[in-house]
Amino acid sequence: MNDKHYDVAIIGAGIIGLAVGLQLTRRNPDLKVIILDKENEVASHQTGHNSGVIHSGLYYKPGSLKARLCVEGSAAMIRFCEEHAIPYDVCGKIIVATEEREIPNLNELLRRGRANGVSGLRELNPDQIHEIEPNSAGLRGIHVPTTAITDFKIVSGKYAELIKKDGGEVLTGSGVTRIVRDADGIILETSSGTIHARFAVNCAGLQSDLIAKMAGASLGLRIVPFRGEYFELVPAKQHLIKGLIYPVADPRFPFLGVHFTKRIHGGVEAGPNAVLSLKREGYTRTSFNLSDALSTASFAGFWKMASRHWKSGMEEVYRSWSKQAFTRALQKLLPSLSDEDIQPAGSGVRAQALDNRGNLLDDFHFVYQDRILHVCNVPSPAATASLLIGREIVSMLERNSDFKKIQVAVKQEIPSACIN
Repeated sequence: MNDKHYDVAIIGAGIIGLAVGLQLTRRNPDLKVIILDKENEVASHQTGHNSGVIHSGLYYKPGSLKARLCVEGSAAMIRFCEEHAIPYDVCGKIIVATEEREIPNLNELLRRGRANGVSGLRELNPDQIHEIEPNSAGLRGIHVPTTAITDFKIVSGKYAELIKKDGGEVLTGSGVTRIVRDADGIILETSSGTIHARFAVNCAGLQSDLIAKMAGASLGLRIVPFRGEYFELVPAKQHLIKGLIYPVADPRFPFLGVHFTKRIHGGVEAGPNAVLSLKREGYTRTSFNLSDALSTASFAGFWKMASRHWKSGMEEVYRSWSKQAFTRALQKLLPSLSDEDIQPAGSGVRAQALDNRGNLLDDFHFVYQDRILHVCNVPSPAATASLLIGREIVSMLERNSDFKKIQVAVKQEIPSACIN
């Protein structure tokens, strides 16, 4: 491929990179935009291994960017699915407290949900839990009727299709191997050729801190990969679940605990756990990459986090290797479940940002440095709120003085291009 020139290059064709590209081409149709990804198809990693839940906005701290974007983003995602005939189902969800000690946290979730404007929330007693999910158990619960499910890989494919329709490009099989700067902007050397861009957006997910390092940026954080492993109900037991059943999440962690999720194409997933992965894109227990493992092991923030939460971490590892332990966790929500009722399913790896103090970053995090915007942490509800996150990131770009200069330059170039 000969050298190509663009106004904006987006690194990463997961759902966030594509959402940024979609919003950018819609709002700035004169810009030449390209999205690059090292894999041969879009949405190959976090997005493609997503369980498909369209979250309602219950979990997030009121006033946080996640809370604001999730509630509005959930409605926008459902409208998008309707508009483009993408399958979805507003099946609802219940969150169940199975022990007295969980009730204060359940109350906090209810408070957050109401503060965030989640509609239709309802407190449940044991009888009401059984009315919605006859096979579940709990002391108290919350019904979240607006929770839905879809297929985010299909959604991402539609984003890519619309980007191309609007004049943008999506180039797969083009991993970025080197980043340098010149007087005109950014030079991205890729596995398929050289890309010149006036501005770049790093949406590389699991690789985002490595891309930032390649660009010479100092983020003060590290991406630590956590693998989530799933089982699924055997076909004869799938009738036990009507929608989604979640436990009361541990507020110390940005993970929701093992739960039951109805899938849009059929079947019911059970999980995931959350175990440290020794490979950023490692989807099995034995996946290992020396460079990735050393990246985690050499980061002081990881050891600070591990010293505080090692016990919970060991419990997750034990549940990873013991089907019986995994089943026991699920039995809290579905008492009749047995080991024979579940079988191994897929897994996903979450890009969790960890700062130098050992804190698991909970909200979205962006860093701008010298004509590159680094999207450093976009955890769940990233897929749910992707349209709104894309809009937010493009708004950030449009407020950036360097990006404004590009917009002006492009507008000045258009008349001369038309004359030629």
